[in-house]
Amino acid sequence: MNVIEARDVVKRYGEFVAVDGINFGVAGGEFFGLLGPNGAGKTSAIRMMYGFSPVTSGRMKVFGMDIETDWREIRTRLGVCQQENTLDPDLTVEQNLLLYARYFEKEQTRARERAEELLAFFALTHKRNAQVIELSGGLARRLQLARALVSDPELLILDEPTTGLDPQSRHQLWDRLAELKKRGLTMLLTTHYMDEAESLCDRLLIMDHGRIIAEGRPRDLIAEHAAESVIEIEAPDAALKDYIREHQVKHDDLGERIIIYAQANGTLESEVRARFCSAACLFRAGNLEDVFLRLTGRELRE
Repeated sequence: MNVIEARDVVKRYGEFVAVDGINFGVAGGEFFGLLGPNGAGKTSAIRMMYGFSPVTSGRMKVFGMDIETDWREIRTRLGVCQQENTLDPDLTVEQNLLLYARYFEKEQTRARERAEELLAFFALTHKRNAQVIELSGGLARRLQLARALVSDPELLILDEPTTGLDPQSRHQLWDRLAELKKRGLTMLLTTHYMDEAESLCDRLLIMDHGRIIAEGRPRDLIAEHAAESVIEIEAPDAALKDYIREHQVKHDDLGERIIIYAQANGTLESEVRARFCSAACLFRAGNLEDVFLRLTGRELRE
């Protein structure tokens, strides 16, 4: 049985449709990614999952229970790490964990044991008595994630958990999430970092304008919508453009730059290298960012 099951789920705010009839499932033990540009409906979708925002129509089930009627029981079994810092600034690091554990009616001794486990797991033991306002952004984010785990949840929802962090802090958090994945915890992630989703997620769902536009494993999506190998050519000339049209090459023409999608070490790559790379050319592996931009566009959005 899927841990999360969405069937024809719609979320409206007045006349605006934020989520437009989505269907998907998240299996137990899966690290599932939910991607999309700003305004795609990601946050609206996950807020319905933990009962923060009511479903307009359709059905959302978590642990086999309907979020509309069983939201209290569902909330006792999941943890949520929101993108905003919701830590209590008047409490110490340890107190934030202990107080949150009491919301889940954890017995005091077990709450302290769990707090110790999480302080050690997130390398926060030396900061146990520090005030929240004394923490760096990376430490605060690790504490917020620790607090989401203090109730021993069966499902962890992560809403852009590494936004604003420096590269070192991001990778430290990735290591902790990878360890939780090994332990079999079901996790759902929203992020704007495509390398994060590609590295951590077993399966992805991409949304735009409230609808699902792609779903699958990261490497499968790259193979389907981009390619194993990518060639970026600056200042393309007419000969290259004629070649692309003649051979119906999968590409994106960005004006001063053309991106060609090819199979690694294939004939196309060799021919382009030989004939059209006298100027600036970049050869690289295809990635999830290529997929995201090809499906959702490159234009700036409000």
